[in-house]
Amino acid sequence: MPDSTPVNLDALQADLDALRDELRDAAGPEDARHLRRVVAVGHAFSLIGWATAWIAPNPVAVVGMSTGLFARWAMVAHHVLHRGYDGVEGVPERYTSQRFARGWRRWLDWPDWIDPAAWNHEHNVLHHYRLGEDADPDQPERNLEIVRRHAPMWLRYVLVALTTFTWKWFYYAPNTMRALHNRKARLPDGGEPVGFLSWRMWAPWAGSGRATWARCYLPYLLIHFVLLPLPFLAISRWAWMSVLVNRALAEVLTNLHAYLIIVPNHAGEDVYRFDTRMQGRGDFYLRQIVGTANYRTGGFARDFFHGWLNYQIEHHLFPDLTMRQYALAQPRVQAICEKHGLPYLQESVFVRFKRLVQVLVGRRSMPTWDPTAPARVAL
Repeated sequence: MPDSTPVNLDALQADLDALRDELRDAAGPEDARHLRRVVAVGHAFSLIGWATAWIAPNPVAVVGMSTGLFARWAMVAHHVLHRGYDGVEGVPERYTSQRFARGWRRWLDWPDWIDPAAWNHEHNVLHHYRLGEDADPDQPERNLEIVRRHAPMWLRYVLVALTTFTWKWFYYAPNTMRALHNRKARLPDGGEPVGFLSWRMWAPWAGSGRATWARCYLPYLLIHFVLLPLPFLAISRWAWMSVLVNRALAEVLTNLHAYLIIVPNHAGEDVYRFDTRMQGRGDFYLRQIVGTANYRTGGFARDFFHGWLNYQIEHHLFPDLTMRQYALAQPRVQAICEKHGLPYLQESVFVRFKRLVQVLVGRRSMPTWDPTAPARVAL
């Protein structure tokens, strides 16, 4: 039976603030070494991928290229741009938020589909501080509401499957640019008036689509599919064609990998949405807990292939900590949740993916959080 006592937000805030301050004070050379290890492993995958890509289309090259791309986004860019390594002893300036991917360094540090300035606003601001609200641009149930309501069931599954292989360029690049465009145009945080599926997101002649093509699509295609494969023509035409095929397959795989790891964190019939604005830091902490799910954690290999997003609850509570600190925080955050009677969701990524798909196709729906609900939530 659930406890009838509402959540004591002040006590929850005090416990989590104390943990946050302790972790921040402890950040130092060990975190810098951990970051260097993550960067080195990501570079190693990329090197193996490109070094074997010219031989023939092959899985070693595809997995290497794909994992290198995933590591640079989900681990390095993600946590650096959250200021997780600012001021940490031993961390080079190029891995701080003031320097990483700024100006011309964007093409050296993080030449991805996603524009860093757009990512900072869409993800670091709107997603983290409007989590689960209609203004959250990454709320999967809301974004697919038209599909959930009107498409035949077979088409819903087809559209979800197609999205998993294409979402970085189909969804993330244009949606982050749209969020940045809305901010500059002083449009509502929730999006353009016509909703998520707006042709302006992709049209190169209108709205945010113009910036998407200029700052995302064209540079990415030029770098990854023209300039980087070009030197392999010096070996042979076969080598060049093999590189292009492997790079295209890696693009599909890294989209799938990132989708599998990132999207299920905030969806499921046991994860909450919110129809009111956040009220204070205690409420912020509560929403990150009940609006987020973790995957299995522990061990460098497991954490690496999850991009340290298996610690998503900890990351949402303390977005400006290092990857290593999330692993240190995890058991203590879980204990704090138990103390305050809050659910702490943690399951296999594949179980969470299944829950996500059920929501996206409309077989399940996410509940809306009731601020007067009891502390112990029965779902």
